[in-house]
Amino acid sequence: MNAQTIDYSKLQKQVDAHPYPLLFATISGAHLYGFPSADSDFDLRGVHLLPLEEVVGLDSGEETVEREGIHDGLEIDLVTHDAKKFFGLILKKNGYVLEQLLSPLVVFTTPEHEELQAIAKNCITRHHAHHYLGFAATQWKLFRKEEPPKVKPLLYVYRVLLTGLHLMRTGEVEANLLRLNETAKLAYIDELVERKLSGAEKGRLDAANLGFYEQEYERLVKELEIAMEQSTLPEQPAGKAALNELLVRLRTSRE
Repeated sequence: MNAQTIDYSKLQKQVDAHPYPLLFATISGAHLYGFPSADSDFDLRGVHLLPLEEVVGLDSGEETVEREGIHDGLEIDLVTHDAKKFFGLILKKNGYVLEQLLSPLVVFTTPEHEELQAIAKNCITRHHAHHYLGFAATQWKLFRKEEPPKVKPLLYVYRVLLTGLHLMRTGEVEANLLRLNETAKLAYIDELVERKLSGAEKGRLDAANLGFYEQEYERLVKELEIAMEQSTLPEQPAGKAALNELLVRLRTSRE
């Protein structure tokens, strides 16, 4: 399954049912990363805007909305954050929220979404590498925890490391593993993706290959650490004032 075969109309129904106004909703997860299986669920991510009375009043609204279930035959996992929380995550050098914000798989958008994308690009720093190094370490532990190990967490390991490398070298967020590998040219990536898409029978690895994959993991970690040191990206985000202005405008203009 790829971007061309996604039924956006079914996903739009879940966006329409959201309890708060949305700034955007995009697709994340395996579909964004370029290796969704036929039964992969849809990870919808986005930003909602709490009304002013639910921000300043005694009864607070839902800072994070989480909904999951099967709708129109699709397994959908919807998670959105209130604008203030999401903007704060951008400033905390969280690569995951950047991937959601800049995802090309857009289910719902607004002019403010486009404005936020432009601001967020000024919030990218060399320290975003720490996010990807940490995420890769977590996925590697998950990969080694199972016996025999599964292909899926290994793909996530390489995906986040290549995303981090690309970000440090270009300042651009790219989460699609297949596109990243056009530059990285790692011969084993296509094979791993094919094994993952083939289902459970081929979705596990032989112990004989573990040494090679561990060497590659350690090599890419070192590459990312060096890329962080050599990156020309700034030390600190430059978008806080613009994010604050946008948030205030969003809160007050909706009243």
